[in-house]
Amino acid sequence: MLDNHFFEQGSTKAITRNLLGHELVYQSPAGTVAGLIVEAEAYLGVLDSTAHAYRGRRSPANEALYGPPGTIYIYSLRGHYMLDIATQAADEPQGILIRGLEPTQGLELMQARRHKTGFELTNGPAKLTQALGITSLAMNLKLLGEVPLTISQQRLQQPQQIAQSPRINVSARGNWTQKPLRFFVAHNPYVSQMRKTQIDQQHYGWQSS
Repeated sequence: MLDNHFFEQGSTKAITRNLLGHELVYQSPAGTVAGLIVEAEAYLGVLDSTAHAYRGRRSPANEALYGPPGTIYIYSLRGHYMLDIATQAADEPQGILIRGLEPTQGLELMQARRHKTGFELTNGPAKLTQALGITSLAMNLKLLGEVPLTISQQRLQQPQQIAQSPRINVSARGNWTQKPLRFFVAHNPYVSQMRKTQIDQQHYGWQSS
């Protein structure tokens, strides 16, 4: 299991980049499901005009962002659940939104939950939480490892290339909308909005062993 101090080692941008290729594992009541993290977005707290903690906003809804590194922040958006991990020390409300997973365990269970197969299964933040079976705020404010949600200590796969771009579907408020704070495994089919013509069909963007 990943030491939660990982989430305060360096800038949130660097942590987000370094998280790609680690395996997110949820031992759900129905069975274990997991996937390699292939896409994630950094949110930089009080200065970030698109962030939930912009200008120090603090409420019961976003309190998890103010927790110690590795605190799980789950919130609902238009009826869907999103999974974030708090970074930096307590009271420094920065975090990472997990946006895409490449399934590694529990594929059939994920497919049953999503009624989908193929790359559409987990290529977006609401899709992956549904596939994992995260359908409530029960793990919100908990630390990774305190609940049956963990991240692997090491990268299980090494990206050939890590790409970055502006974040997707963020607020147009302020001047942070176009900042390149979305990181993803280039050419991986489980990255949201990845075009078919850009997919590495052989290695999915990972270094070959």
